[in-house]
Amino acid sequence: MAGCWQLTLAFRKYLIIVFVPLLFLPLPLALPSKEARCGYVIIVMALFWCTEALPLAVTALFPVLLFPLLNIMDSTTVCREYLKDTNMLFIGGLLMAIAIENWHLHKRVALRVLLITGVRPALLLMGFMIVTAFLSMWISNTATTAMMVPIAQAVLDQLHKSEMESSATGQASENINKAFELQEESTKPDSSKEAEEKGNSHVLTVEDDRKRNESLLEEKHKKFSKGMSLCICYSASIGGIATLTGTTPNLVLQGQVDELFPKNGNIINFASWFSFAFPTMIVLLVLTWIWLQILYLGFNFRKNFGCAASASAKAKEQRAYDTIKEESRKLGPMKFAEIAVLILFILLVVLWFTRDPGFIQGWATVLFNKDGISYVTDATVAIFISVLLFIIPAGFSNDDRDKQTGSKSKIKAPSALLDWKVVHQKMPWNIVFLLGGGFALAKGSEESGLSAWLGSKLTPLQEIPHPAIALLLCLLIATFTECTSNVATTTLFLPILASMAEAICLNPLYIMLPCTLSASLAFMLPVATPPNAIVFSYGQLRVVDMAKAGFVLNIMGVLTITLAINTWASSLFELHTFPSWANRTGTCP
Repeated sequence: MAGCWQLTLAFRKYLIIVFVPLLFLPLPLALPSKEARCGYVIIVMALFWCTEALPLAVTALFPVLLFPLLNIMDSTTVCREYLKDTNMLFIGGLLMAIAIENWHLHKRVALRVLLITGVRPALLLMGFMIVTAFLSMWISNTATTAMMVPIAQAVLDQLHKSEMESSATGQASENINKAFELQEESTKPDSSKEAEEKGNSHVLTVEDDRKRNESLLEEKHKKFSKGMSLCICYSASIGGIATLTGTTPNLVLQGQVDELFPKNGNIINFASWFSFAFPTMIVLLVLTWIWLQILYLGFNFRKNFGCAASASAKAKEQRAYDTIKEESRKLGPMKFAEIAVLILFILLVVLWFTRDPGFIQGWATVLFNKDGISYVTDATVAIFISVLLFIIPAGFSNDDRDKQTGSKSKIKAPSALLDWKVVHQKMPWNIVFLLGGGFALAKGSEESGLSAWLGSKLTPLQEIPHPAIALLLCLLIATFTECTSNVATTTLFLPILASMAEAICLNPLYIMLPCTLSASLAFMLPVATPPNAIVFSYGQLRVVDMAKAGFVLNIMGVLTITLAINTWASSLFELHTFPSWANRTGTCP
């Protein structure tokens, strides 16, 4: 029996691939309609995504195969969905991120900020969280975590080493004092035997004290290491929500809104998203910092901030600070390539913000967009800067000559800031297909009439208060994203949520925005997101540690997002009115 169970577990992926399509095959056979056929495709893809029986990107290609075979959409129309404007924005943003990583600009920024914040426990925690969140806004959460964890380990090891040394020094001086006391007692008459007994007991006491101190310091170090590991992976997930290109679910939302509501007037762009998500990120980051302090540093905030620290504690902090300083010194002065990448990055962000800021006309509206058509989008800007990365040389040095065996030397042109070999190694092409698969599903749901059918079935929700709907859906998404990819979660749920909102005459963004952010609240399990898996692989954390810290953070995250959607986001996107662009059926006033 045990062998049979082990065999089933070993071949479970193949069993899922074979039996899931067969199990749900009666649906399109019993109900021969386009809605049922599209529903069959969505159910099969959802189960494949949740179980990861096939790679996520391979499952995302199912619409190309199944939609034409089931007469839902023709192949040409389906394939067009796989390389839309949002995909190009994703590619352009990642090319910038790859250039930053390639020239180690992110490491320089990280070390510079840590030198500013210092190494006192609470401030060190805050420093790592600020750096990780900021970098995660622009480069991938996984790359940010992979870079920050080794830096944190080096600093923590130095702090622990300094603590052990100072503890050993203190113990040695205490032993010397007690030895002098024993020596004085032994000079008195009739006390040699008594002194010998005291000496033996003193040796045992000293040894016990030393072991106890070492054990306490080791326990304290392990606890602080857990807190530091969690602060990095959580900050990476939280930081990604602040910008449109920070994490893939944000781009899924933009693409789905443009796909389902083509007349939305480019309501989700870089500037509008940042205005909504950045304050949300700040609030959530502060709450996370306070919670991890309470959990792993205790309630003694005076001690956590290093107030009234002893001389030995200050010396220990100085040694840890010197470790960070040494890492920064190893990078040397900024090279031409780093300066060029930094300038291009700043230019990219400025162009994104000023393209269509909303409160005034942006440069794209004045110069390029005519007759109400947005010719230039955020993707145009991202690709423009990306092309410059392949054009601008990485430097102009005298070493650009290949030494030959003869007297002549061959002049060699300098390489560009970015080359395709590096891009090919670091670009996650699977996400491009995953995005495309989501857009194809949304288009298929609309073309088949499945969206309209779902919407009609969800009209009873109109009786429930809108904030309660948003809160419940956020909790559902936050729970679901712990078990499956956040991209797959948003891809599956957003078209359904859009249909539901339209059916009850609620602004679709009122539930699509918070649910997109909730998909990034993957804090409880190591498998929930790559940053969690990276910090878990270092062996300092147990699953229960992550679950205990993550459960409270999930609740705080959902409450923070609910607060955001009912305050500043409400006025920013006019969420309490039903927009004309969302009234596709004409049933809402």
